Amino acid sequence: MSVQRTYEEINQKIRDGKVVVMTAEEVIALAEEKGLAKAAAEVDVVTTGTFGPMCSSGVFINLGHPRPRMKIEEARLNGVPAYTGLAAVDIYLGATALPPHDPANADYPGQFKYGGGHVIEDLVAGREIKLEASAYGTDCYPRKKIETTFRLSEINEAILFNPRNGYQNYNVAVNLGDKTIYTYMGILKPRLGNANYCSAGQLSPLLNDPLLRTIGVGTRIFLGGGIGYVAWHGTQHNPGVERTPNGTPKVPAGTLAVMGDLKQMSPKWLRGLSYLGYGATLQVGLGIPIPILNEEIMSFCAVKDEDIVAPIVDYSGAYPQREPGNLGFVSYAELKSGQININGRTVPTAPLSSYAGAREIAQTLKGWIQAGKFLLSRPAAPLPSVESDLTLKPMPQRVLE
Repeated sequence: MSVQRTYEEINQKIRDGKVVVMTAEEVIALAEEKGLAKAAAEVDVVTTGTFGPMCSSGVFINLGHPRPRMKIEEARLNGVPAYTGLAAVDIYLGATALPPHDPANADYPGQFKYGGGHVIEDLVAGREIKLEASAYGTDCYPRKKIETTFRLSEINEAILFNPRNGYQNYNVAVNLGDKTIYTYMGILKPRLGNANYCSAGQLSPLLNDPLLRTIGVGTRIFLGGGIGYVAWHGTQHNPGVERTPNGTPKVPAGTLAVMGDLKQMSPKWLRGLSYLGYGATLQVGLGIPIPILNEEIMSFCAVKDEDIVAPIVDYSGAYPQREPGNLGFVSYAELKSGQININGRTVPTAPLSSYAGAREIAQTLKGWIQAGKFLLSRPAAPLPSVESDLTLKPMPQRVLE
């Protein structure tokens, strides 16, 4: 008889301490040894993880009112500007924001030593943050200036809200040009001197649920060391792309918008990063449990690095100029071997995301579930997918002039 489970049945097993959980890495060997049917019968939940740079990240902060009250017009946290076009003392700090005095790439390649991602890490670490804010003043909010310090524990709310995280596959970046270039995919040496990639491959959340059967609005997740939720599909979500026979996309596809309470999180899993010649960002730890509702979902979770491919893209010309096509496809097994072949040439590879971190996140989430500290949540609404009535059309290709 084929395996059929419900979220309620799995959650009851979690409460009873009888749930069987494996990471997406561990379940591969079980599926190979016993077959998909037996593996699906034995395992209730598969955990995934990724720990890499996620630029489209930030935090909503409610600072609380000073005395007298204030409607903040401009605000800086440790010198980094935050967006204030919300309510009186609500602000949003983006991971890539830079202080006005940062020389950026005026002294190329710029170092970008401190930006929004670093402020977020300092907040989570409990460090003191300097607030500088000004306002035009109103009858109900008369204060026009404040300069003070605070810690995360002393403010009303801080909500990590990331509009685009957990990309479902991504480019392998190379440089066909004659000079070194500095990109969000790291430093790329000229004439195919190296190749950088950014995915946990077989551990990556959306590559273990490629058709979005179990991940949707309201899915409970590991986020930044705490518990978070999928809030919506992420920006640039584009599920209608070419896929392999196992359902995994061959190019960048789905994304997630995620959110959670920053006060629950850890600086171990939210780290400010500086990219030479490019900018500042935030490294985010993200993990998602996949309920094994049936044998098909087990088949997705048993995907191996050798069965997942990514496109090789030239970042010296094709990418910045939005030229279509690529230099071919390469598997994550090849990428993780340390070298790939491009146009007959052996090219060294390096990851921007941490596979060791992804493995630890998947193991941590596994431990939470086994200890009864983390229940699975049935999605309240599906995300647009290649199979749903909500399928998105391909992303518009209009070029802004």
